[in-house]
Amino acid sequence: MTEELSTIELEDRGTKGRYVIRGAGGAEAEMTFSTVSDHLFIIDHTEVPDAFRGQGAGLRLVTRAVEDARAAGKKIIPLCPFAAAQFRRHPEWADVLKS
Repeated sequence: MTEELSTIELEDRGTKGRYVIRGAGGAEAEMTFSTVSDHLFIIDHTEVPDAFRGQGAGLRLVTRAVEDARAAGKKIIPLCPFAAAQFRRHPEWADVLKS
């Protein structure tokens, strides 16, 4: 894994936010979310530019959201197809999945 993927930043703007990985040349991999309540948020969209393809950036973004949800006692609704697929692949995340 490259150094570019070492830091994931959280930008939280109240009801909207995103997790972002910034790379050389201004490339950004992001996962956006919408806050529904104090205990629930929706993963809306995940986008990984070609500069990050094959490096696990998308998975790292969703994993970070899962870790943050656990720590805060929140649940996630993964509306984004990529995030939903990751939840299917990771049954160990069921504790944060809103059923």
